[in-house]
Amino acid sequence: MDLDSEIEYDYYPRFRVYKNGQIERLVTQTFVTPSLNPENGIVSKDAVYSPEKNLSLRIYLPHKAVAGEENKKKLPLLVYFHGGGFIMETAFSPVYHTFLTSVVSAADCIAVSVDYRRAPEHPIPIAYEDSWDAMEWIFRHVSGTGPEDWLNENADFGRVFIAGDSAGANIAHHMGMRAGKEHEISGMTLFHPFFLSKVGGVGYFEGIWDIASPKSDKGVVDPWINVVGSDLSGLGCRRVLVMVAGEDVLAREGWVYAAALKKSGWGGKVEVMETKGEDHVFHLRNPNSDMAREVMRRFAEFLKKQD
Repeated sequence: MDLDSEIEYDYYPRFRVYKNGQIERLVTQTFVTPSLNPENGIVSKDAVYSPEKNLSLRIYLPHKAVAGEENKKKLPLLVYFHGGGFIMETAFSPVYHTFLTSVVSAADCIAVSVDYRRAPEHPIPIAYEDSWDAMEWIFRHVSGTGPEDWLNENADFGRVFIAGDSAGANIAHHMGMRAGKEHEISGMTLFHPFFLSKVGGVGYFEGIWDIASPKSDKGVVDPWINVVGSDLSGLGCRRVLVMVAGEDVLAREGWVYAAALKKSGWGGKVEVMETKGEDHVFHLRNPNSDMAREVMRRFAEFLKKQD
């Protein structure tokens, strides 16, 4: 057998990675188109944030904000980073289109869902670099003269929030750390964050990290994934909400992160919401469950709260 055709990592039924570096994604990748026809009262459209890399993001907005209603108000701005282990999913996947539509409806905000290049074709740290490019593009609208009218006219840059699930939560954390030096962030929500530590016991996710970061020789102590090993005091937001699921093998890392943040000298407030009896990103897999609705309610409350 040709060595290049041999499987190096088999994550059936999600994907396989071959020894020649190629990946076979086994889950059908569906692209949901944006729509100016209201869905649950929300409209959406895509915008290119990096022409040279051909990278886009999706903007979600309450239809009433573009319907010419009087007494128009600025809305909180949510920047969201999708999960998928740095390997699967996109900002345009059905699960994220549904989730962001529901968030914007529940929280009465404007949301930007960031797409970034995925591993292993584009290994770590490319996802972070792309995500920061998106952040910089978004903040070009602070003065109201950016390239996208929806952001110029509707986003309240005094109330900016960042969030993500799993790998996207990891990205959100790093964006929060970097933004602390350049931009003001009101709050951050991490859904079931993909962090690792020396404690181990999460072999599935350790394997995912190895695939996503083949250039790293640090394993689970790499500061991109073992964030509690770094100084957290410079996190650039005032409030943090960490979501954990009781049956999730990564739940411990969420609790450890919150505790480390409290001890770091960071001056903000961190809260943890645990959903017992549920597993990793359950709220995306089963968004109509009672527990998922409670997660959505708490997230919307977090976004609506005035500092």
